[in-house]
Amino acid sequence: MKKLIKKQLDYTLNKSTLENLGRHYQGKVRDNYYANNQILMVTSDRVSAFDCVLGTIPFKGQILSEIAQFWFDKTSDIVPNHFIKSVDPQVLLVQEAKPLPVEVIVRRYITGSLWRDYQADKHHVYDLPFRDDLKENEKFNKPILTPSTKEDYGKHDQPISRTEIINQGLVSQDIYEQAEDYALKLFQRGEEWAHKQGLILVDTKYEFGMVDGKLIVIDEIHTPDSSRYWIKDEYEDRFKNGQKQLMLDKENIRQWLIEKGFSGEGTPPKLDDDIRTLLSEKYIELYNILTNQEFNPEVGDVSTRISKNLGSLSI
Repeated sequence: MKKLIKKQLDYTLNKSTLENLGRHYQGKVRDNYYANNQILMVTSDRVSAFDCVLGTIPFKGQILSEIAQFWFDKTSDIVPNHFIKSVDPQVLLVQEAKPLPVEVIVRRYITGSLWRDYQADKHHVYDLPFRDDLKENEKFNKPILTPSTKEDYGKHDQPISRTEIINQGLVSQDIYEQAEDYALKLFQRGEEWAHKQGLILVDTKYEFGMVDGKLIVIDEIHTPDSSRYWIKDEYEDRFKNGQKQLMLDKENIRQWLIEKGFSGEGTPPKLDDDIRTLLSEKYIELYNILTNQEFNPEVGDVSTRISKNLGSLSI
């Protein structure tokens, strides 16, 4: 697989250039085309961390799209979603919704940005009770919710409490309570499945939107971009010994950036081919374990393939 990854380094999709497919919006990772209350959602190979776009990772868009579809199918019985159909390995046709201006983040362990905020005594923004003696990567008694604002491309999302979301009128209380309920149901389903596959779903973020007065989940579910995954059988020993957990997600690149002195301010370091290859390997490994299927990479120029697969599609 490493040979295929290295071969694909020069053929990743940085930006889609599709024409006559409606209004175009480019996010940090996805290029969306809007028309007739539907969205053609192109998942590029771009990778972002600390709200900065850093470069591209081979096969990342295909992996995210296929894992998102996997979870849309697996959770549609408990929470409605926007998925309509797949039209390319990294292009989904979805229902357009009006997004809520917040993300609902569910955490089962104190790690990542929450651990860094806890160490810096900045975790009080969530109005949640935290013990004073927590250890990095420690498991909470039950999942906690740490929402954030959903900012435009180029701006940093901000942590915010449930109370402030409602008091500021960002989301009505009834809709936000429903979003919380949906998030916890999705997380429970994700935890249970991950456990069966020998994984830990550590934390994740959900985005929600409104369609005809109904709340649905949008964007993606439980992908390695939106979630952290650890190896279950390694957790206890590594936690007791104060070791880093084995990660199969985007946290690998966050740690790489931190080691190089970047955590969101200033100019990020350029991704070299080694870290691009490593992250692709981690995403593929997660895909294989999580879906219980062997990843089938689409090698070659992504832009050309997408244009061919879309053909005369109109939305």
